Amino acid sequence: MTERRRCHWLALALVAFLLAGCGDSGESDALLTDYQQRLAESLGLEPPAPERPDNIGSFPDKRERLLEIPETRDGLLNVYALRECHITNLVAERNNQLGRVAPASQRWLYELELWRRLDACWNSEVPERLSDADRERLARLTETKAEQLPRVSWNALFDSSEWAGSFSRASSPLSPEETHPHGDQLAALAYLRDATLHQFDPDWQPDSATLEGHLQTLQTRPFSAELLRTLMLAEQRLEEASELLEHALQRRCSRLSGFPEALHQSPEYARLQDWLTRLEETAGSWLAAIDELFAAQVEGPDAVADYRRRWLSPEASEAPLQAFAAARERHASLQESLARRCR
Repeated sequence: MTERRRCHWLALALVAFLLAGCGDSGESDALLTDYQQRLAESLGLEPPAPERPDNIGSFPDKRERLLEIPETRDGLLNVYALRECHITNLVAERNNQLGRVAPASQRWLYELELWRRLDACWNSEVPERLSDADRERLARLTETKAEQLPRVSWNALFDSSEWAGSFSRASSPLSPEETHPHGDQLAALAYLRDATLHQFDPDWQPDSATLEGHLQTLQTRPFSAELLRTLMLAEQRLEEASELLEHALQRRCSRLSGFPEALHQSPEYARLQDWLTRLEETAGSWLAAIDELFAAQVEGPDAVADYRRRWLSPEASEAPLQAFAAARERHASLQESLARRCR
């Protein structure tokens, strides 16, 4: 290695170290920039100066991501008239001080239980014993709560700090050893999806402790944000490396040294490819699980739909997963073109 190239590589290492201290780099960036250095050496070129990757977009503000639900108001005497529906105590609990400050997830459980009691009451013999006005009130209240429940379910998820925290911009890329989500985070996504799909199923019984436990599981780490930042980091470093290959394609093959055999046979290259493959597989399964959770929900606000399409889509070309996959495919194609040209 020439003295000039050695100094250049030390400068790049210093930049990578400084970026790691900012929480925007780390072991994954070191693995990628090391590959850039080895590739540059095999091509007889100077390695690129790695640029700082962009951060993910901001998750929509609370007021932008929640659905409006009109408050249902009725007099105590009217509620008491429906006492055979066993909703009196439930309404009283909701209207007390603790009920008014309950988290959105608990408000969803309350609305779910209220609708179930109303629905069971409507399909019983009770309406026959009610006055016309009370029977009409029961029908209207049952229908209203049924219409509102999917919106309450949406707010239960998108008003939770655990879910919003999954997309925190104050996050770092995953290390090569942290490709998989921690603990039962995938199971948590599956439970939240099932809870949404089965909320109108009388045979499905919700459990407050289980619901809160799964939300807490998501809070153990902002895996969605970390995964997206890792995809963006890898995409950028691969694109920078692809520029080396494009430059090499314009030069004579005699300038190559150890490309591609020596480069591809190194353990560092094998580790990189293994990590990139695991990263793509994990991102595919994680984003698919999030997509299924979204699909189970009622249609949300435009701000959330835009965020989902731009950052969380498993298929959109501008979203991080497909952008990373395209960068990886382009890089492999350029390698093949150069190797075929210089056989």
